[in-house]
Amino acid sequence: MRLYPAIDIKDGKCVRLRQGKFDDVNVYAENPVDIAKAWERAGASYIHLVDLDGALMGRGVNRDVIRKIASSVYVPVQLGGGIRTKADLEEVFELGVARAIIGTKAVSEPAFVKECINTFGADRIVVGIDAKNGLVAVQGWGEVSDVTALDLGREMKKLGVKTIVYTDISKDGMLEGPNIAATRELSDAAGIDIIASGGVSTMEDLEKLHANGIHGAIIGKALYEKRIDLARAVSVFEIF
Repeated sequence: MRLYPAIDIKDGKCVRLRQGKFDDVNVYAENPVDIAKAWERAGASYIHLVDLDGALMGRGVNRDVIRKIASSVYVPVQLGGGIRTKADLEEVFELGVARAIIGTKAVSEPAFVKECINTFGADRIVVGIDAKNGLVAVQGWGEVSDVTALDLGREMKKLGVKTIVYTDISKDGMLEGPNIAATRELSDAAGIDIIASGGVSTMEDLEKLHANGIHGAIIGKALYEKRIDLARAVSVFEIF
């Protein structure tokens, strides 16, 4: 199972939100580049970045910081937040990002995902499915659609998507454990690699995800609150 230490960027800083609420934020570092280097030193094989301002505004906002992170570490980074057009994708890849995460646009225009896969390759396009009570949320989690996470997952597989980042918003930043059942259900339904996001707080949570055959896990607040030691987690779970 691959582990993805998370760096959420708001106003150029490394922060964490609770349940995606922009008015419930903790700043953990003024310079996200320092955090990326620390995760790399701890053994991370991939880093997960989120442009929170971009997700809310529908366009890239923290591009300078993202470029600095991508150029400062040797491990690949994936990025989500505000990626809505092919021009956005071209810009993101020019920044040095290895994989881009498409969220809102996958719901409103699934054919766009297929077009992006045809242009950039399936290995560079990840779909983000963020759910509230099983329904997909869009626009930086500000709106909830009538599309279920399971239906979207199945549709994305048909379009050639290889990897999905699945977030249960109710768990995000809460340190209450991931929604194992929903993550497993999506993994079984879609039949492709699922990266679990939201709620991972202990090594036991990672053990449960691993036991349920989940491809990867994003770890955020648990690292910043020192509930999980990344170096130890990598040594236990990253066996390729």
